[in-house]
Amino acid sequence: MNWLETVRAGGEAVRAHRMRSILTMLGIVIGIASVILTVGFGQGAQDKVKLEIDALGSNLLIISPGSTTDSSGVRGGFGSATTLTLEDTAAVADSAVVPDAERVAAVSSSSLAVTAGETNWTTSVVGTTPSWVEIRARTLASGRFFTDAEVSSGADVVVLGSDTAGELFTVGNPVGRTVTIGGRQLTVIGVLDSSGASSTGTSEDDQVLLPISTAKSITGSTTSAVSTIYVEATSADTLSAAYQEINSLLLTRHDVTAADADFSISTQVSLVETANSTNKTLTVLLTGVAAISLLVGGVGVMNIMLISVTERIREIGLRKALGATPSVIGRQFLVEASMLGLAGGVAGVLIGVVGSWVLPALIDQPVTLSLLATLAALATSLALGVGFGVYPASRAARLTPIDALRSE
Repeated sequence: MNWLETVRAGGEAVRAHRMRSILTMLGIVIGIASVILTVGFGQGAQDKVKLEIDALGSNLLIISPGSTTDSSGVRGGFGSATTLTLEDTAAVADSAVVPDAERVAAVSSSSLAVTAGETNWTTSVVGTTPSWVEIRARTLASGRFFTDAEVSSGADVVVLGSDTAGELFTVGNPVGRTVTIGGRQLTVIGVLDSSGASSTGTSEDDQVLLPISTAKSITGSTTSAVSTIYVEATSADTLSAAYQEINSLLLTRHDVTAADADFSISTQVSLVETANSTNKTLTVLLTGVAAISLLVGGVGVMNIMLISVTERIREIGLRKALGATPSVIGRQFLVEASMLGLAGGVAGVLIGVVGSWVLPALIDQPVTLSLLATLAALATSLALGVGFGVYPASRAARLTPIDALRSE
């Protein structure tokens, strides 16, 4: 019997027991589909983070305040102190001191209720400066952003995020209308384009932006403390130089050493590395779970093939009595096991592909298919069929004609 005849005979044997074959392949189908979707989720998450970083710019530096320590010695973590000021912002913006900084924007944020007529909405109220919109690579759907003159005068103007505008004004263009924050009436001069969630998972569209001087007046703040300073380097190539210049400047201004720094500086590169590291760890864990399913599927193939050998003992004995060699018998059973593994792999790939089209719309999470992962999954399913089919095939090949024909 040549290979073509062996494949045909193997296919007929698989079709003769359709339901059993389908149940045998089930573990491999689930495992292959899980592997493809897991890798797709991981790749999709990495692509999403990369797009967010690219949108913000690869030359962004984020300066955060240091930590607080209460009387019992409990530390609040970076960002809990008020160690950054508007004076620090002005110093960083000095091109003579930090020549590799293109733009600088200070941010002071708090959560406040915003009212428009009978409607109210609690959101993040962000006091900042005009360069914020360029540093954060944001555009406006309508209206304009506030100016340096409006920051200096503490003008009663505000720019709304797209989600905030939708919550406060369900009908018509919000530009030119008024909102009330902390008992103070402000005129809406612009609405930001939608940006979606940030890499930290917070919405970039649900916020209110106003001049930082106005924000401090509303909150009653008498200090020049800010919660964050954004710095855009002149280019991605000068990012490291800008980092060193700012770090040295702030250490000198705050009269602290690097070991006792009361601020932290992060870059988009570090955010990407952290996000990708987390995604890779999760992908590895989920792939491990899928691998267990594949292993179970492989064991299922072996068990069913052993049952098949037992059921077909008389057939094997008859074929051997008619001159079939052990290699021919073993080859047929190995081909049958390989077909089960490969068929399970193909079905798993199809389910994975369909899932990659359907799931993003249901869970709002991108799934990026990987050609390498798909081909590797197919190769793995075939290898499982071959690997777990070796023992049943060798057992069939070792049967002697007399023993096989004598069995009941």
